[in-house]
Amino acid sequence: QVQLVESGGGSVQPGGSLRLSCAASGNMLNIYSMGWYRQAPGKQRDLVATIASGGSTNYAESVKGRFAISRDNARNTVYLQMNNLKPEDTAVYYCFATQSSRVYWGQGTQVTISS
Repeated sequence: QVQLVESGGGSVQPGGSLRLSCAASGNMLNIYSMGWYRQAPGKQRDLVATIASGGSTNYAESVKGRFAISRDNARNTVYLQMNNLKPEDTAVYYCFATQSSRVYWGQGTQVTISS
């Protein structure tokens, strides 16, 4: 089992920045990829960014150039630096981790972009 705890959400104005953190604990063997999805009200959950154990990253087109994902393996923590935030980035952000054939999810953290 893997437990994921997100932090760092909040409310900022357009153009602002936030950094999300996702701390993993439990059985950390064979964790392949970690990352973030987001879900806006009334919409499906969409991929935001992923980072593999080797460090390769993948981003949704809508966040490329604005968001950066990083991973601290010593702390079992993944970060999502979000810059130049837009109202359409408003959503609940969920951390995930893949281990063998299983996917684990965090509880989600709200990000609200509003003037």
